[in-house]
Amino acid sequence: MSQPAKPSRTRARSDAPVSAASTKAAAQRLKMRRELASAAMELFATKGYEATTVDEIAAAAGVARRTFFRHFRSKEEAIFPDHDDTLVRAEAVLTAAPPNEHPLDTVCRGIKEVMRMYAASPALSVERYRLTREVPALREREIASVARYERLFTRYLLRHFDEHEHTGGNDEPLLAKVAASAVVTAHNHVLRRWLRAGGKGDVETQLDHAFGIVRSAFGTGFAAGAVATAERPAATARTSSDVLVAVARTDAPLDEVMRTIQQALKEA
Repeated sequence: MSQPAKPSRTRARSDAPVSAASTKAAAQRLKMRRELASAAMELFATKGYEATTVDEIAAAAGVARRTFFRHFRSKEEAIFPDHDDTLVRAEAVLTAAPPNEHPLDTVCRGIKEVMRMYAASPALSVERYRLTREVPALREREIASVARYERLFTRYLLRHFDEHEHTGGNDEPLLAKVAASAVVTAHNHVLRRWLRAGGKGDVETQLDHAFGIVRSAFGTGFAAGAVATAERPAATARTSSDVLVAVARTDAPLDEVMRTIQQALKEA
């Protein structure tokens, strides 16, 4: 008599190699992206951004031109090799958040993945910061990367808007955007100060202090464990064309920046 099949055991065996192969491929991809980025930054520093070509970057990394374009669309994109993977990690933090955690605290934990990315290679990060200050195209690429994090956090906060805190209005899009922007602003304020100090200092403590200021300024209006409803289908469905403009000195203390944003909200 033939023995019955054991699909669960067979499936477990077939899944393991696929998972391992996928992890290995992702690690190799990131390794190559970082090598290309390192080659690009070295050439930008020695030859100048405008004088450096994609062919030279590929040659310096020991790969063909087509390999470069499998990883990056342009030479300015090569200066930021880790943002795609960091964005995935930040989103994973939001997805796995405990149901009783304040949504703004979750977002603060998510943006810490960006700081960890920079802190993993301080010397490289400091050099990249110097280059982005000197090359407008790189600065624009950096701004585009920041906007991706803000959109991710805005969508998350929209799903956790507390309607009991705000009645008789349509505050969700503006509040979520401003709160997400405040978290990113606080993070970047600490990050730039750390980079200007040569990548030295207790950046974790500085971040926690900055996030405390954000929480005190923008912590109301969001509820832990909130879920989308039929009336409030969430994140991507709600949009707004409103734009909030607040002006502050780049070297202003963070609490002053937060007060400026709050004042702008009151006058909006």
